[in-house]
Amino acid sequence: MMEDIFKQHPELLGMDKNKMDFIMEFAQKDKPKNTKDAMPFLIAYMNQAKKQNINFTKPEVRFITEILMQDLSSEERARVQKILNMMGA
Repeated sequence: MMEDIFKQHPELLGMDKNKMDFIMEFAQKDKPKNTKDAMPFLIAYMNQAKKQNINFTKPEVRFITEILMQDLSSEERARVQKILNMMGA
């Protein structure tokens, strides 16, 4: 699984182990199935990381949002992407 992640996201190579562990833990969580719940879920996750002094780069945030959007419908994915674009992420 890890090799697949790095093949698809070479910018993650060399990522700090704490960040990678945090992201992998996030990937294992049950995630919301709609935009209304997905954005607060993402914000709570990012706040939790911040409390642990973990800061993510833009490519890392894009990767995290890809994980979040995996189970969303195409329509919901488009909504999340629109919000992220407005936020500059």
